[in-house]
Amino acid sequence: MSFVAEQARKKALCARLARIEGQLRGLQKLIDADADAEKTAQQMAAARKALDKAFFAMLSDLIAEGKASADEVATLLLRFA
Repeated sequence: MSFVAEQARKKALCARLARIEGQLRGLQKLIDADADAEKTAQQMAAARKALDKAFFAMLSDLIAEGKASADEVATLLLRFA
């Protein structure tokens, strides 16, 4: 099973991951600054949810491009979701 081939989809996925990277850097700063635990937990949850959305976007791209069968997608979901 190959990865996302269409350039526009790749660019969108990479942009999403770059935003997540920014969230993680912000989270590191919160931890270094001994920020409030609730605020830190909220940012961790947001980053985790954003990464989940990137995973599902990747699966959506694989399906849309016909790069993965239903069984392959189901296997990925069972293993990683």
